[in-house]
Amino acid sequence: MCGRYRLTAKERYLRDHFGLDEDISCSPRWNIAPTQQIPIVRQHKSEPRRTFDLVRWGLIPYWAKDPSIAKKTINAMSETATEKPAFRDAMRMRRCLIPADGLYEWRKIGPREKQPFNVGMADDSVFAFAGLWERWRDPVGEILETCTILTTQPNSLVADVHDRMPVILKTEDYDLWLDPGITKPALVADCFKPFDAKLMKKYPVSTRLNRPENDDQECAQEVPALATAQTLF
Repeated sequence: MCGRYRLTAKERYLRDHFGLDEDISCSPRWNIAPTQQIPIVRQHKSEPRRTFDLVRWGLIPYWAKDPSIAKKTINAMSETATEKPAFRDAMRMRRCLIPADGLYEWRKIGPREKQPFNVGMADDSVFAFAGLWERWRDPVGEILETCTILTTQPNSLVADVHDRMPVILKTEDYDLWLDPGITKPALVADCFKPFDAKLMKKYPVSTRLNRPENDDQECAQEVPALATAQTLF
């Protein structure tokens, strides 16, 4: 799964990397957590331009009676998203890019302890998760836009930390993923392959990351790994 990530790149770099026509406003975030507002990139339906928008992390299908389902939909398995009622319509018509420059995963090292790791590009560059978004109307008519991050099998870098990893898109696949004219999920299925491990790196970070209210540069700084618990015989 992907339950925490960061986005700290400068606004002008994000604008250029994602091919946005207008300047954007995006403060550095070092510890982004579910239910928070996060930026996504979408393709405008009728114009050849991309938009940079804030939506809530945790997808609420348009047909949901209440927003509680969002607790279970921060991620969607790419292998089954085309079949699941919560995601199948979005897979066809509401795909998006979710910008990031690092993600966090935890490795269990003892009965109660886990070591968090930062995972990102070898050159620390920005990248994009494959995302889906939805628009939900609450009982009083207010519109809430939400999203989810697709996951896939882990590459060799992530496999010793977690059995899933987010779908990270190649930059050359951005147009394909966002294309509103593509409504057959099979045509974007190649995007779900695990990202090349040789282009990535990971390192241990502080357990202060465990608390979402800790949102500063220290969350992503490399620290000595915690000792693995030893079994006594």
